[in-house]
Formats: sequence, C-alpha cells, structure tokens
Amino acid sequence: MMWMIFLPFLLFLLIGVPVAIAIALASVFVLYMNDMPLILATQRMFAGTDTFPLIAVPFFILAGDLLAKGKVSEKLVNFADSLFGFMKGGLSIVAVFAGMFFAAISGSGAATTAAVGTTLVPELKKKGYDEASSAALIAASGTIGVVIPPSVPMILYAVIANVSVEKLFLNGFVPGLLMGLFLIIIAITQAKKRNYPTGARFQFSNIWRTFKGAIWGLLTPVIILGGIFSGYFTPSEAAVVAVNYALIVSLFIYRDMTLKDVMAVITRSAMTMSVIMLIIATSSILSWILANWGIPAKIAAGVLTLSSNKYIIMLLVTFIILVTGVFMETASALIILTPVFLPLITELGIDYIHFGLIMVMGLAIGMITPPVAINLYVASTITGLSIEKITKAIIPFMLGLIAVLLIILYVPMIFPGLY
Repeated sequence: MMWMIFLPFLLFLLIGVPVAIAIALASVFVLYMNDMPLILATQRMFAGTDTFPLIAVPFFILAGDLLAKGKVSEKLVNFADSLFGFMKGGLSIVAVFAGMFFAAISGSGAATTAAVGTTLVPELKKKGYDEASSAALIAASGTIGVVIPPSVPMILYAVIANVSVEKLFLNGFVPGLLMGLFLIIIAITQAKKRNYPTGARFQFSNIWRTFKGAIWGLLTPVIILGGIFSGYFTPSEAAVVAVNYALIVSLFIYRDMTLKDVMAVITRSAMTMSVIMLIIATSSILSWILANWGIPAKIAAGVLTLSSNKYIIMLLVTFIILVTGVFMETASALIILTPVFLPLITELGIDYIHFGLIMVMGLAIGMITPPVAINLYVASTITGLSIEKITKAIIPFMLGLIAVLLIILYVPMIFPGLY
C-alpha cells in the first residue's frame, strides 16, 4: 500500500506536476485501486481545512507581507546598524539581527530574506563586502523567519499534531536565537579573514534616534506574542490583530503605502495562501489513507527494528527531514511527514513539541539547499548573482545551522517545560 501511494506521487513530481495536484492524484489513485468511494476525497479535503487554528495562517502571511512592503524593514535595519555597525564586518551582524527582528514579525523565511536583503544589499556592495557571501548570509538569516514566532509552519504542525501553538511559539525562541548566534560567529570569522571595514562609530544619540524610528516595528512582536502568552487572545485572533496593526502602521504612521498598494499586497498574499490551503486540503486525503491502513504505525515498527537506541533513530529521522527539505517546499514536506513520523515519535517517548521544533528547523534549512531553496532564489533576485555562486557561499552557514539542529535534537533540556 505504501508503494502504491508514494511511487505515483514521486512519478508525478518528476514530470513536473505541482505538489498539491501530485498528492491529490496519488491519493485518488489509491482510493480507486482499492474500490473506495471517490467522494471520500472531497469529504477529506473539506474536513482537513475546517480547522479554526488555520485561520491564523493567512493573516500572519498578510501581516508579514504588509510590513515587508513598507518602511518597517528599513527602520529595523537602521536600528540594528546603530547597535552593531561600528564593529569590523558589522553589517554582517546587522543582517543577522535584522533577520531576527523581522522573523518576530513575518513568520515567513522568504519575506524575511526579501525585506532584509532589499534594504541591506546596496549598502553591503557599497562597503566592499563579498557579494556572494553577503547574499548567502541574508538567505541563511531568512531561515530564522519560520523558527522565531510567530511561525506559519509551527501553526501547521500544531494543527496536524494536535499540540499547543502557544507552547511551540514559547519554545521557538531558543533555536531561533541559537541560529542567529551561530550565523554571527561565522560572519565575524569571515569578516576578520577578509578584513571587512568598520562602520560609523558607536553613538548613543544615533541608537536613540533609530530606536524611535523602529519602535512601531519592534512593538509588533510584543503585541502579538504578549497578547498570546498573557491569554488576551488566541494565535488566530493575534494574527488578525497583527494585520490591523500592520495596516495602521503602514497607512497612518509611516504613510509609506496607499490603498492601491494594500490591495496589491492582499492579492499576492491570497495567492500564496491559496497554494498552502490546497496542499493542506489534498494532504488530508493522503493522511486519511495512511491512517486507515495503519501505514505510519508499520513504518514506526520497521524503523524500531533498526536500532534500540532512540538517539540513533532520531538522527535517522532528522536526516530524512533534511533530505526532504532539499526537494520539497516547507509546508508540503511538513504536512506529509508529520503524520508519518508521529507514531514513531510516540514509541520513542519524544515530546511532540520538541519534535515539532526539530521538524520546523530541519525543513527551514531546506530553504537554503537547492534545488528547492526559496531563500536562495529570493537572494539571487535581489543581488543579481547566480544561484551557483550563492550556493557555494552558503555552505559554512548551512553547516552552522545543521550544528544548531543537532544541539536542539540532543539537548532538549534547553527548552522550558518540555521534559
């Protein structure tokens, strides 16, 4: 049964069929071959999307797009520059911190890469930084966008695994901060080797000036996450609050967008969300088939025969997640892999929140590993450099992020309240 599902799915992918359609066709093929009523496909598609927490996904995407379009990203970059620009290679540190700031707003890796890259790339070129390494660093910093909350992949995982979004968000800060720390260490090492220039001298007056300009952007995660953790509103309600806040900031405070711009952003966000929702809907058919035939449980039993050591098994699972991220878009891979691995995780006694962090970060690394490397394509578009050049430069940053993933995997005690 497993091969009856996955062989057609892989075949459809190889001939260029979109992921959502490939999942649907493979699932319908299995239903047909087993004389199951095809009306099940329609029923499961509606049931899979009829979930209240999913309301948060389109609104967080829209809020991130609204803030990325306006001056918020520019103000955040200026503030980060005032803090770290005086150091040798300070703009590299600014790129990482700006990525972390924007990650706490957007929930999207591509949006974070685009927002930070558009603002910083001209300045990096002007100061004589290596273009390929700078583009690679910005793309790698973009991966933090889906790890530091709010995070769209975390919401999707929470819906599938039936776990608390608030707990995932709360524990997402530790891996996000570790990712930023490792990227900064690598960036500083490269800056010393290449003798990058220092920026303007450190001035408290400049910090205060840029802080006042960035305050509205910095308040965004405070309002969103503060409201969630304090219990004032749910993650779904927080997403709507984020959209309203982004509209107020863009239209009335910074005044950097018109109603025409807002409509364009809404249209683009709707197109992005429609793709994600279609994947969720079609994956619901696949999930039902897997559960109905007990395939995840059989996979779990098979994997457990390989070793009795849960750390070795988890290393194998993490490797599969990384490889999947190389070839599949984050949301698609997460929706497909989560129901397959959950029975195995249960047998191993791994906390679902802990596994969710491993899953999200492992697939986030896929955003910088070709061929399906959305952050690299965004960085390539912004800089005009070829994917090949950026891919070569991304290797040290990718290894650093994999090191963080292994820390998350084997040192769960760094997370509050997991075990």
